Amino acid sequence: MTIRPADAPLFTFVVVADTHVNESDDTSTSPCLTNRLANERARFVFQDIAAMDPPPSFVIHLGDIVHPVPSLPAFHDAVALFKEIVAPLTVPLHVIPGNHDVGDKRIDWMPADQVCASHLEKYRAAFGADWLAFDHGGVRFVLLNSLLLNSGLPDELRQRDWLEAQISGAGDQRVFLFMHYPPYIYRPDERGNYDNVDEPARSWLLGLAGRPNVEAVFAGHVHNFWYDRIGDAEFYMLPSTAFMRHDFAEFYRVAPSVEFGRGDVEKFGYFVVDVYADGHVAYSVRTMGERARRFDAPGPRPVRRRAHPKTSTFDRVGVELRHPWTESMQITSTGGVQEFGRKWARNDYPLLALWEMGARLSKVPDLDLIEPESRERMQLLARLGHRYLVTTLGAPGRRLPRSPLQAFGVDGFEVNITLAGFEAQRATLNAFRRETGVQILYSKILTYDDSRLEGQHFSHFVKAGFTVEELEPCREMISAACAAGDIDGITVRIEADHALLPAAAELMQFAQQADCLILASLKLSGPGLAIERNDDVANVAAVARALILSRASTRIRYVFDTFMDVDRGYFPRHAFIDRRFNPRPAAHAFTTLTALLPTAEPVVLAPGFPQADGALAFSVGATSYLLVCADTTQAMSQLSLRGGCKASVDLVSDRTEPLDALVARLTESLERRGERLEVVLVHW
Repeated sequence: MTIRPADAPLFTFVVVADTHVNESDDTSTSPCLTNRLANERARFVFQDIAAMDPPPSFVIHLGDIVHPVPSLPAFHDAVALFKEIVAPLTVPLHVIPGNHDVGDKRIDWMPADQVCASHLEKYRAAFGADWLAFDHGGVRFVLLNSLLLNSGLPDELRQRDWLEAQISGAGDQRVFLFMHYPPYIYRPDERGNYDNVDEPARSWLLGLAGRPNVEAVFAGHVHNFWYDRIGDAEFYMLPSTAFMRHDFAEFYRVAPSVEFGRGDVEKFGYFVVDVYADGHVAYSVRTMGERARRFDAPGPRPVRRRAHPKTSTFDRVGVELRHPWTESMQITSTGGVQEFGRKWARNDYPLLALWEMGARLSKVPDLDLIEPESRERMQLLARLGHRYLVTTLGAPGRRLPRSPLQAFGVDGFEVNITLAGFEAQRATLNAFRRETGVQILYSKILTYDDSRLEGQHFSHFVKAGFTVEELEPCREMISAACAAGDIDGITVRIEADHALLPAAAELMQFAQQADCLILASLKLSGPGLAIERNDDVANVAAVARALILSRASTRIRYVFDTFMDVDRGYFPRHAFIDRRFNPRPAAHAFTTLTALLPTAEPVVLAPGFPQADGALAFSVGATSYLLVCADTTQAMSQLSLRGGCKASVDLVSDRTEPLDALVARLTESLERRGERLEVVLVHW
């Protein structure tokens, strides 16, 4: 699914989950220090939402509104404080209960309060109806009390009949479902655990959610992000604004940052949903644990760039997914609510980061297409606009699926072979290309003889892809292979210290002359396998240049190697996300440019590209731009020559300001910190 850039949403709404508001700002019924900050974090969230311009149509809260359960005297104080916290909202707020608001689901091994009639009465007195529905903009919004499921309470049957009637009676309207407990977290047939709806209600609920008129399902409770589909409905599980669940911190390969994982603030946030005439887009907003004190005036709203593969117009730039990106694992039984055995869960934080960037294109190993779980994820995500280049060693093998590869989002194969091997397998590649209808890109492997010619005494690491210097000597061979239908193009390897702008100019010229496609593999690693490259600002500059260049030629795609940091093994480097799956500056720059250049119009490079000073001048439609990637003094010199500039965006800090304010800030920065690399986009 792709939302056209010219489309405007019919309306926007916000979804918040698990605020866990305490009875006061400095106390909590939880022993965890992170929980004491829940009120200030919730206050920041609702101030943030209240400052949205234009405002959303309404806000939906998925439960665990407060932290003290109804049996505690502190419950009423927490309710009162929650209402004070949400007071800045000028739009309707619809809430449904979580287990903290009416008691846990009916399980005999939990010592906590369970849902009961008296707890429901206290909730209804405090918040009103615990299940409800309303229509807005051609969509029916259905909010249910998931704690009633399997409860045996009289209201369970009443809600059941009501829910079936709401979905069946929606007519031509689309249906969005909202609940606290998700039906499942990993797969529909998983065992019952603290985080899902047990049978028999689960199958009944999934049957309703899978009906054709249901478009989306939203659930809270898990304090983490997950994505799946129930039939045709997109299924989102949301993070909390308050704290992270300890047990799911097991996903990380590094130690937790704060309070054993509970305070890993990079996972806190809420969702903004744009609803279109045909479909919707759900955007993640990471609040990073920001807090607002009770009597302080609201500060300025942070810049919120929103990007998503459904809306992105950048089809020819992406990332290589060397690390597992659909990884599932058994979550350790660490005690607390996870005492009796392990449970399966999938780490969807790499997916969330791709969504936040608006990254549509990924390069993946053929193993992802061979193994069922990752292949199913590729197929599911292809419906959202994700596209894949599959890299293989040698010609694509027989273990690949035989069904149309386009259904899995496969645009092409990068085939890594030596020159000698390529000549021997050209006929095989030709047949595979004709059979599947997907593109073939040839990536030349550096051999022992090539390595000797490079003057290296001993090379014990693999290099693949042509170098820019090899293109001209190999032009006749490449052009002939493309003309014969054996391949569509080649991969060219560009190291991090190779100037991208002149390299891109050569690639454009070669692609035109050889009548071929090119995959530019942009390496983020340093000059040696034991030298860490951690230059995040240089990565921002590379990202900015690549995104712009990707829209300047339909023959060239740019893929960064790699998506996640490498902090052990060979070629340690910074990339787009760190080992906790949190975005680095390169990811933020990708998001910013995806949001700032939403139109599908091509980029027109200014005459004289590449400019000698390293600046990149271009236009999109009637708007002229200049990307400046230079040391501070040189950047100020280039910017001072630009008249009539409307605005500037610092792609490192994502700060938007008038040009004169930017130059003044750079002058002050130069005096205080000295020269540094600046990455700035201006337009007029």
